[in-house]
Amino acid sequence: MENHEFKQYALSPVMNQVIDKLGFKAPTPIQQKVIPLALRGESIIGQSHTGSGKTHAYLIPILNKIKEEQQSVQYVVTAPTRELAMQIYDEAKKMVEFTGEAPWSIKLLIGGTDKKKSIDKLKEQPHLVIGTPGRILDLLEEGALDFSSIQSFIVDEADLMLDLGLIQEIDKTLVRSNSRASVMVFSATIPERLQPFLKKYLENPHYFKMDDRLSPETMEHRLVPLRHRSIADTIIRISETIRPYLAIIFTNGKERADLLSEELIGKGFEVGLMHGGLTPRERKRVLKDIQALRYQYIVATDLAARGIDIKGVSHVINADLPSEEEFYIHRVGRTARAGMEGTAISLFKDEDLTLIERLEKKGLTFTSYDIKDGEWVETKAWNERKKRQKAESEVEKEAWSHVRKPKKVKPGYKKKMKKHQEKVKRKINRNKFKK
Repeated sequence: MENHEFKQYALSPVMNQVIDKLGFKAPTPIQQKVIPLALRGESIIGQSHTGSGKTHAYLIPILNKIKEEQQSVQYVVTAPTRELAMQIYDEAKKMVEFTGEAPWSIKLLIGGTDKKKSIDKLKEQPHLVIGTPGRILDLLEEGALDFSSIQSFIVDEADLMLDLGLIQEIDKTLVRSNSRASVMVFSATIPERLQPFLKKYLENPHYFKMDDRLSPETMEHRLVPLRHRSIADTIIRISETIRPYLAIIFTNGKERADLLSEELIGKGFEVGLMHGGLTPRERKRVLKDIQALRYQYIVATDLAARGIDIKGVSHVINADLPSEEEFYIHRVGRTARAGMEGTAISLFKDEDLTLIERLEKKGLTFTSYDIKDGEWVETKAWNERKKRQKAESEVEKEAWSHVRKPKKVKPGYKKKMKKHQEKVKRKINRNKFKK
């Protein structure tokens, strides 16, 4: 069935054919925003979370605009990690294959590959370059790449670029590029530290934030109190009840990730490990194993999981809750994608209650559970104690309002007032109980 909703963008017949073969029925909210602006060559700052359809939001318009007869680099897409660059390249390559005639030439340029081979492949300039900032800058400085006629430069996962110290390399690349090129920046968050870069390279950009929903409606958020139990033992008890297709277990920091994965492997679990401390070779091996469905569990840190797209995640387990709301949203965004259902399970301690409260104020709904005799049991709400304390303090206050201070102060008057207040409090509570 042809996709009529994309027809509004007046894309080329070839691109409409590609969209049909991709099976897209309607543009996602971010695609509705980006496609028309990118087709006009406008600069964009798009704030969106994982799984929003962002990659095709920029690939569709830039591939559509390639001038096939011009053998020059016209578009550049940069990503912070090799894995993410490879994923974007695979999507673009799939789109080229769907044309049946390969009208667009695309090159993937990432670190960890033979530089000399990359230079040899660039004797003829591709239409689109996809890669990591370091390798792209290196080849630009070698004179193997020419960005003097690029039309658009895309920075994907800009906040992660900032965290990994790659913005300086993008800066140096843009200085050597066509100054009239539009710049499109996509990021899950727009930190203050990113502002100097945005002001330098984006003139009157269109800014939008895709945050209508913090997480998909098909997602359930469960809270499990950790109390004095070990994290590994609690996760094992959880795993016996959920039997996940694939679960990502998040920790705060690589040391905790190492420790937890060792404990779970020691208990007989097949566990993959993803964090910033792995060598490129180890990272490549783990990703290959994940794609081959070797693992049922992946222990990961925020940084490692940000740059990769793992398909088929049925559950996200927070072994440690993060301190920021944004990180919680990134994590849970790994599941319940493309309309599928998903569950986020968070082990929590008293110090996590502030974060949970902030997330509830933003519109998330948490349900409190524990596992007893191998089954989920719904428990009192996580804020039950706080609500009870608040109610008690209100009764206390109301009772004092009925107690009058005597005009003449006699010895022991405070004791008598307190006694009176306690009497009034009991009466208030009795009346409440009757209701």
